[in-house]
Amino acid sequence: MYEIYTANSKAEKLLARYVKGRQDIVGKLHKLKQSPRTEIGAHPLHGRLAGKWSCWLGSSIRMVYSIDDSNRRIVVEAVGTHNVY
Repeated sequence: MYEIYTANSKAEKLLARYVKGRQDIVGKLHKLKQSPRTEIGAHPLHGRLAGKWSCWLGSSIRMVYSIDDSNRRIVVEAVGTHNVY
């Protein structure tokens, strides 16, 4: 199972705020930790965000992250609406 880390304090604060406001996100993050490439609508990004992944946490909540397979880490880089792209 992968562990979730944040890339910076801004991503950490935003993720904590969304988790606090919507308890269903906790379950979605748990699924993502099991399989970061296939769960909750995970898909690779292209263009300037190539090499990063995105997934759906709620109706308009997206999370951009990178996957570190060697250390089994999901590194959250941004959380928010589609504007995170």
